[in-house]
Amino acid sequence: MNFALFFLKRLLRLLATLFLISTIVFFVIRVIPGDPALVIAGIDASPGEIEAIRATLGTDKPLAAQYFSWMGSLLRFDLGESLMTRQPVMKLILQRLPLTLSLAFLGIIIGMLIAVPLGVLSAVKRWSFWDYFGMAFSQAGIAIPSFWLGIILLLIFAVRIPIFPLFGSGTLAHLILPALSLGFARAAVILRITRAAMVEELGKEYIITARAKGLTEKLVKYKHALKNAMIPVITISGIQFGYMLGGAIIIEQVFSLPGLGRLFLTGIYQRDFTLIQGGVVFVAAVFSFINFLVDILYSLLNPRITLE
Repeated sequence: MNFALFFLKRLLRLLATLFLISTIVFFVIRVIPGDPALVIAGIDASPGEIEAIRATLGTDKPLAAQYFSWMGSLLRFDLGESLMTRQPVMKLILQRLPLTLSLAFLGIIIGMLIAVPLGVLSAVKRWSFWDYFGMAFSQAGIAIPSFWLGIILLLIFAVRIPIFPLFGSGTLAHLILPALSLGFARAAVILRITRAAMVEELGKEYIITARAKGLTEKLVKYKHALKNAMIPVITISGIQFGYMLGGAIIIEQVFSLPGLGRLFLTGIYQRDFTLIQGGVVFVAAVFSFINFLVDILYSLLNPRITLE
């Protein structure tokens, strides 16, 4: 019963968040200077042609009518048509989504494979070489921009030492360097959370009790403490995965990957406000849904969350 109520509350919060995001995106897009009809018609178009395009786009209607039409379309999972290609925005997004999801998924896997062992080692061996190394790695990961790291990785491992392809997509080899660029920064954040969570767990009373019962240090640290420390790590990893979907825009441009990032960037260059509007809402919806799933997983790992 407690879990069902917790699930319902989180679901209502998700729906409220999506409604608020959709509303904000709609009005922000309309505030941006520029008339989409002029972009489509061109500078040589007559006033009649421009008005006809506005009527087709629906931008000649009152703002309230446009808003309710937009929200109604969202309920049908219709993000409209691209102004440039005249194709459904949802179709364009779904064509590019697998590549971006693969990139983000591989990036978070790389980040966790680096961060979790190093974070645990830093906590277990505090103020040792490994702890200082972990903190230095964390500082470097936060300070180094992902796009700069991506360029450096390209120069080293695709130009000087041609291990990975320079451009293109379609194979795992094409995703390794961009995923590493994304995962490096995310690893820095996850490492800090892992270390802090492990240090906190190792200082709790149940750890002292486990040691007093004669359990080995390995069992105490890597079974009892690590299990509870992974709860905030999973939470922050889910959030970081959502950030990767947005951060992939620059990385996909650097590595010439035809994912969501390049699609939205093209839409910005062409002032395709329907594509931009639908893209922002879609990414925000995915990010919110990931947070929703993380909350549910959190409650399953720690039932006290639902009770509270």
